[in-house]
Amino acid sequence: MKMHPDIIEMRERHEMAERATSTPQGQAVGTLAFLTGIYLAASPWITGFNGLSTLAVNNLLVGLAYALLMSGGFGRAYERTHGMAWGACALGLWTIIAPWVVAGNVSTTKTIVNNVITGAIAALLALAASAATRAAESGKARAGMRAPYTQRS
Repeated sequence: MKMHPDIIEMRERHEMAERATSTPQGQAVGTLAFLTGIYLAASPWITGFNGLSTLAVNNLLVGLAYALLMSGGFGRAYERTHGMAWGACALGLWTIIAPWVVAGNVSTTKTIVNNVITGAIAALLALAASAATRAAESGKARAGMRAPYTQRS
């Protein structure tokens, strides 16, 4: 059973995800991204624009979603790590444009500065996480790990 091709492939994918997340850089990106998401969720109350309810709710939901995505709350499988990083990047970009898009007149100086800076940091951290998964994938290719099992006829 240990030599079954599916088990070997799953083990290789797990090792690849471990390489991407166990480096000091990977751990720093993950921690900073989690803190960025928590800050974004709490930012309406920290910076004082919680009276602008549409943007406050938006930041709360997007911040929690970002923190979950970047902390691996939805799984550590390699295939999901890359997709989660791109999803988190989209949330960062949404955070940047949210003051102008959400309903109501919420584009004040406080909200714009808060969301643009936090959104840019979130997008950059998500891109760094995506780059880390790509580096782990290229490390697999350089190490000469065998390709996933394919049926030969």
